Amino acid sequence: MLIRQFEVGNMSIFSYLIGDELEKECLFIDPAAEHDMLLAEAESRGLTTKYIVNTHSHIDHVMGNKEMVRRTGAKIIIHEADAPGLADTPQHLLDMFGAEPSPPADMLVSDGDMIKIGKVALKVIHTPGHTPGGMCLFIDGMVFTGDSLFVGSIGRTDLPGCSHEDLENSIRTKLYKLPGETVVFPGHNYGMHSTSTIDQERRTNAFVRG
Repeated sequence: MLIRQFEVGNMSIFSYLIGDELEKECLFIDPAAEHDMLLAEAESRGLTTKYIVNTHSHIDHVMGNKEMVRRTGAKIIIHEADAPGLADTPQHLLDMFGAEPSPPADMLVSDGDMIKIGKVALKVIHTPGHTPGGMCLFIDGMVFTGDSLFVGSIGRTDLPGCSHEDLENSIRTKLYKLPGETVVFPGHNYGMHSTSTIDQERRTNAFVRG
């Protein structure tokens, strides 16, 4: 299994490449910008991009969808509760980010579903709060947390559709229930390090301690 973390765009967004090098398939999590670099990495390893997985529908994470679909033919996956937001980004936000609207999702998932590429399978963990359909992806001692949980912090809850109570509950009852050694791969490079662990966040996160 291949795991690569990339910082892209001007908002310190983390995009992830996850691949099965034997089956020659891969997916990207939140490939928001710098598509040439991302696709070159997949192509250099002979991987076919099967899916684009959005952890949530905010424009900074989905603004690369249209170009990635155009260049790869990959299918877009998002949680069912965030599908309406994906297809209906306000024009002022598109203008602010200089972005084109995302195509609608091809596949909708819910809590507990599995997203598979080759023999690699990621489990969907629904973590509402930052958005109604925010989700994390868990596999083999790793969790990709989007804007639900950062290194030392959490996603914003002062935007439309956000709920601090829901996000705190998601973190405490779902993410903090994962094994302590689980590596946290966040959606932005906002912390002192690019990754953390569930145990580290339980003990030191400034907003939600376990």
